[in-house]
Amino acid sequence: MPEEKKLIIDEDWKSQVAAEKRQAKQEPITAPKADGAEGGGEIPMPPASFEMLLTTLATEALMALGQIPHPLTGKVELHPDQAKYLIDTIEMLGEKTKGNLTPDEQQMVELLLHQLRMAFVATAK
Repeated sequence: MPEEKKLIIDEDWKSQVAAEKRQAKQEPITAPKADGAEGGGEIPMPPASFEMLLTTLATEALMALGQIPHPLTGKVELHPDQAKYLIDTIEMLGEKTKGNLTPDEQQMVELLLHQLRMAFVATAK
């Protein structure tokens, strides 16, 4: 008959885990180093802007159209419904913000919509 293992609970371990949890809540999220090691530093975020929002949506649409690989998986996948939704979202943002955009922002909306629609049509064939 196999011998039963005794479970020993170390109170110091519990308090150390609790302290680590408290510390983790206070520390900024860090990116991995290029070699895969942890602790590469804070992830610098660009300032929030209309252009950055458009770029993010357009990048997601291009991934859904299979034009660029997913950055985490490296796989190229086709999701036309998702791409259409993202293109429609950019169009909606352009309509809702009409009259409040700078000429450069308006031109960016129009250019992105044209390019994404052409990619959508090319992918659908």
